[in-house]
Amino acid sequence: MKLEDRFARDTLYTLRSCASHFNRDIKIFVPLQYTFVRLDIFHKILQQYWGYGDFRALQEDIIREVYEGRDVLALMPTGGGKSITFQVPALAKDGICLVITPLIALMKDQVENLKKRDIKALAIHSGMTRKEIDIAFDNAIYGQYKFLYLSPERLGTELFQMRVQKMNVNLLAVDEAHCISQWGYDFRPSYMEIAHARKWLPGVPVLAVTATATPEVARDVMDKLGFRKPNLLQKSFERKNLIYVVREAEDKNTQLLRICNGVPGTGIVYVRSRGNTQEIAAFLNANQISADYYHAGLSAEIRHAKQDDWKQDRTRVMVCTNAFGMGIDKPGVRFVVHVDLPDSIEAYFQEAGRGGRDEKTAYAVLLYNNTDSQKAAQRLRTTFPPVETIREVYQRIYMYFNIPYGAGKGSVFNFSLMDFSVQNKIHSLTAYNALQCLQREGYLELTDELDNPTRVYFTVNRDGLYKVQINNEALDRFIRCLLRAYTGVFTNFVPIDELYLAKLMDVDVAVINDYLLRLSRMRVIDYIPKKRTPLLLFNEERLDEGNLRISKENYGDLKKRYEQRTKAMLHYAANAAQCRSRQLLAYFGETGAASCGRCDVCTGQSAAEVSNYKFNLLSGKIKTLISGNALTLTQCVNSIASNPDDTIKVLRWLIDHDELYETDEGFLQMYDR
Repeated sequence: MKLEDRFARDTLYTLRSCASHFNRDIKIFVPLQYTFVRLDIFHKILQQYWGYGDFRALQEDIIREVYEGRDVLALMPTGGGKSITFQVPALAKDGICLVITPLIALMKDQVENLKKRDIKALAIHSGMTRKEIDIAFDNAIYGQYKFLYLSPERLGTELFQMRVQKMNVNLLAVDEAHCISQWGYDFRPSYMEIAHARKWLPGVPVLAVTATATPEVARDVMDKLGFRKPNLLQKSFERKNLIYVVREAEDKNTQLLRICNGVPGTGIVYVRSRGNTQEIAAFLNANQISADYYHAGLSAEIRHAKQDDWKQDRTRVMVCTNAFGMGIDKPGVRFVVHVDLPDSIEAYFQEAGRGGRDEKTAYAVLLYNNTDSQKAAQRLRTTFPPVETIREVYQRIYMYFNIPYGAGKGSVFNFSLMDFSVQNKIHSLTAYNALQCLQREGYLELTDELDNPTRVYFTVNRDGLYKVQINNEALDRFIRCLLRAYTGVFTNFVPIDELYLAKLMDVDVAVINDYLLRLSRMRVIDYIPKKRTPLLLFNEERLDEGNLRISKENYGDLKKRYEQRTKAMLHYAANAAQCRSRQLLAYFGETGAASCGRCDVCTGQSAAEVSNYKFNLLSGKIKTLISGNALTLTQCVNSIASNPDDTIKVLRWLIDHDELYETDEGFLQMYDR
């Protein structure tokens, strides 16, 4: 028996004895024992697997709520440690935690991170074969795994519904929970399957986590997920160490160079297009700034190498699209620059929040000029193509795969957007956004570009494998190398790297590929060669023109909300009258916050020739002071603990602009308006 279990048992015996002695119901005492013991276990788990001595703010409250069986929506800013809030309570309980996330790359990353900590975890997503999925479900049921990561579309499958009932599920964790809300900035219809899945998991609590949600979205998330009782735990969105700056710049490259030269340390530069990542990285390198570029169109190996160089400070600045950043937790990022205007405050806040995670000063800079509003209007038209265009793309996508009317449901295909666009003479961006609309309607699913490595699974037992090795010396050497390099190949499909195996055996990669093919033909292994492609999944059979429905909710309403979020982003960029931090906090429902004193608005010079922040601070103090006292100008200056020259400047400005006046007796008064 484990030490903590023995301690819990002994404590319970003691409490029962006390209850008996005092003729009390033991139910009075159990919650105290239950809480104290488990709190200790939470800290032990945190120390054992993560090496931390204590939790961050709010983490422990969330963990306790979830452990005690309550549904929770946790709002924590980027870098706030959201994953620990479901990983720790899941490890403290018997059974497996189901984690729903829409991002396959992040799913794979989290599974690998858990494995490195000796925590058993696996993932099921759209890029896997039927056999891989079948084996993964078996392992989730019988293999003593603690975490099963799933893409949301998996929840609606018959296979999931059959297998989940055999699992001992202790928690349902929903990452990027804002995706379930049509009011949110990244609505995904497949998230609706989560609420349906709860009927297969009676009594299992839900922990929904997100970094960005307005009060309206938060309420909608709890409703859509079927919370038994609203339960929102929220950490303030305020980042006191992050200085928000908007710079108007016609020549954005020159302004970016000034920032890189003026702010020491590592940085991230966000742009909207893949081509711009290369161009701006080349510009910075030409000006002696160590920079590299990153986008989703690069292979997994290249992306990993670039990311590693940046993490290890071999590259100072990463110029990237929004594909860079998910799951990256580098503490010492000193600046995050947005060269292009993001689509929403939510997206901007999340990306800017990757700066200063070490809680030291960092800068979030948005470069802005008048053409940004024109570009935003153009993006609105592109993101929501005409309904007639969407209907045309729907029919052409089925024709592209030769799917007749009434067929295609459940089909999965490798998909090249560029090839489809060229064959059908449709602009690739128009085709992509039309498919996104069809995805929101639930007709199909278009995955991100997947980098699926080669996977191998031994279909024979060790005795059968031994016979193969005896009869074939060359294959014997390869099999021994494979078994030394990778574990678990008899129980699951395991990703392998042909180049790594070639180096171990000192042979050409072609030789490794030949060995794999030979073993596959001998039915010793199941072998899935690597491929890199998006996938298109058809959720419904092909409909004729009259039955295809494009709903107001998934087109008209979403278009209107997209436009509203774009306007909010433009307003933030153009509004130089209010503290940047206050603007962002107000958007997320935190009203009444104090000015930060450090953003471009606060430090900008007012008409009184002091900073805006100091002007607002001093004018507020002056008005409060004289509202209840008869003070002369000199007495007022002497009563305020600030630089007298600054106080006099503000007083003179208030008098000159008819905010205050001096009476005949020399006392200061406010005008009665």
